[in-house]
Amino acid sequence: MEPGVDQNISRRSFLNNLLGIGVVGWLGSVLFPIFEYLKVPPQSEAEPTSVVAAKFKDLKPNHSVVFKFGSAPAILLNGPDGKMRAFSGVCTHLQCTVQYRPDMQKIWCACHNGMYDLNGRNIAGPPPKPLQEYKVVVKGDDVIVSKA
Repeated sequence: MEPGVDQNISRRSFLNNLLGIGVVGWLGSVLFPIFEYLKVPPQSEAEPTSVVAAKFKDLKPNHSVVFKFGSAPAILLNGPDGKMRAFSGVCTHLQCTVQYRPDMQKIWCACHNGMYDLNGRNIAGPPPKPLQEYKVVVKGDDVIVSKA
């Protein structure tokens, strides 16, 4: 446009533009939920009910192994008494990964110094509840962990 040219908009063209914007907005607010409803949801990964966590010969007494159980970590420990136990590897306080401390014979969360006993019960620190326990079965040389 040239400088000094009058840029007045007529009342009719202003109302037509306003009406057009309103119709497009209304159409979008009606069609968006319909398209979202019809969209195919992403497939989630199926959670396994059991996994081979370790080989029996590799897990000595008073040692542990952290393994993947579905999409979360889990911990399998062979206690000083030789009894196999498995728990969720996620601390119940802030979802940090726990580890076994053979020197203290406790399951320990390094984030806030949370402690669990060998049965998964919270005994010190901020964790509000015990670890989820899993079932352990030894078949041949495989140590199989499954949800209880």
